[in-house]
Amino acid sequence: MVTRPDTNKARLKRHKRVRGKISGTPECPRLSVYRSLDNIYAQIIDDTTGTTLCAASSNEKGFKNYGGNKDAARAVGKTLAERAAKKKIKEVVFDRGGYVYQGRVQELAEGAREGGLDF
Repeated sequence: MVTRPDTNKARLKRHKRVRGKISGTPECPRLSVYRSLDNIYAQIIDDTTGTTLCAASSNEKGFKNYGGNKDAARAVGKTLAERAAKKKIKEVVFDRGGYVYQGRVQELAEGAREGGLDF
């Protein structure tokens, strides 16, 4: 019998390891990414109070594109950066959520940088 490695379990292990090293503060909150098969989600979190300051996803009502591709990820990043600018957030710490920094995660980060976030 062939046993496949549990990739989500490995991702959660990587995420836990990275989260031990980075944390969001009120001055520099954490930009967290979650990637599902059909959608991509991002939120800016202040870990000292445990509150979400702003969020964006490809699952929102006004979102037109299919959420599981790079174009949608870049649009989510730009939307999140616009919402962060309204709350006067300029600098964040990027938390890739244990995912490899390529594809949709990278496009979301580049979209957020285009929108004006620094990390």
